[in-house]
This record gives sequence, C-alpha cells and structure tokens, in this order.
Amino acid sequence: MLVYYVGCMATYRLPSIAKSTIEILKESGIDFTVLGDKEWCCGSVALRTGYIDIAKKLAEHNVEEIKKLGADRVVTACAGCYRTFKVDYPELLGTDDLGFEVLHVPELLHELIETGKVELQQLDKTVTFHDPCHIGRHMDLYEIPRVVLQKVPGLELVEMERNKENARCCGAGGGVRSAFRDLSRNLANRRLEDAEETKAEILTTACPFCTYNLREAVDRNGTDIEMLDLPELFVRLIKKKSRE
Repeated sequence: MLVYYVGCMATYRLPSIAKSTIEILKESGIDFTVLGDKEWCCGSVALRTGYIDIAKKLAEHNVEEIKKLGADRVVTACAGCYRTFKVDYPELLGTDDLGFEVLHVPELLHELIETGKVELQQLDKTVTFHDPCHIGRHMDLYEIPRVVLQKVPGLELVEMERNKENARCCGAGGGVRSAFRDLSRNLANRRLEDAEETKAEILTTACPFCTYNLREAVDRNGTDIEMLDLPELFVRLIKKKSRE
C-alpha cells in the first residue's frame, strides 16, 4: 500500500495540489491512503533552522504512523518533504532503511505512465519546467520531470536558458520568503522573466513553495503564462476512466 504524505503547503496554502494528487491516485487504481490527523510536519523547516531535536521527534512520529499502516511506499508532491524523508530521516533516525520506499510525484507519474495505469490526453501547448532546489541541486532529480512532460502527446517542452543545476532559485526557500520578502519577490519576478523569454504558455514545477511564489509573481505582473504544479497539470491530462 502507498501513503500519500500531503505536507503543510498542499494542506494549508495550495490545496489544489493535494486534490489533484489524490485524483491522480484514484484514477490510477493504486491502493493508497493518507495519514490524516496523524500526519505531522515533515520537520524540514525545524531541521534547517537548527531545531534538530524537534525535527527528530517529527521524523519518529511520521515514520511510526506510516509503518502502522503497513505501507511499503510513500509519495509526496512537496520537494522539501521528499528531500527530508529521503535524506534527512535516515540520518536523524540512524538507519539506512526506513521500511518503505520514498517517491516524489514526478517519479510516480513516470511509473504510472510506463505501466499503463494512466493514459494521457493531447495537449498542444508549449511548457517550460522550473527546477526546484530541493529535488534538483539536493537530489539530482532533473530528468524524470522532463521525461514525464515529454510523454504528453502534443506538448512541446521548451527550456529556460538557466535550467537544471544552473536554474535560478524561485526565492521561496531557505527562509528567504519569510525573512526577506522583497528579495523573494524580486527573485520570483526574475525567474518569471526567464520563463517568459521561452514564450511558453505554461510554467510548471514540482514544489509547492516554488509554485506559491511564482504564482504570486504571475498575478503581480499580469502575465499570460499559466503557473501550475505538476499534479495540477497532469490531473487535467489523465483520461478519466469509466465509473460504470
């Protein structure tokens, strides 16, 4: 069984990401569940601001609750949660094996498409992808999101000049948005300019923090580009199965 770990951003700030991810999982026919009120924050912010004991307590709780369900896989749509589960939890808990596999949504989408559990509709649009720091520089997860996008019939993937390991940060992470709001907005505006230079119709990414900051930049600048997180984009593209 698979557990969808929703994360704070998709729960409180961008519920459309959570709803889209759940709809994709339902359409795929995967046996999945969520932790509900047993889900605690992944601890990424606590860990990266020096509160190691709190981060460890959060890790212990989440891992214990996932194991209680007998799950062998966990998927999250949040780049920060993914890095925290995949890299930090084993270090915090002193183990090489949490007892379950950790996946990011692009990895799961790739699996669902390759195994035929979902089919994609045509999308005759140009799309550019923003690399989140937590899955890019931290996890070297550059190719899978692009492979998934290129599986969409009709979709044309256009790259920003600064991409992959050279991608410009969106300005939301590392506490920058909280502590230096003007700097965060300026960075988001500049990244949006990178996207606009490609003439893409859709800007997508795989991180709720990036989506939140870049979507604000889109609204602030009145641009025509549409900002979508990957689950928000793919929930539109997956062919709905007959419920009969």
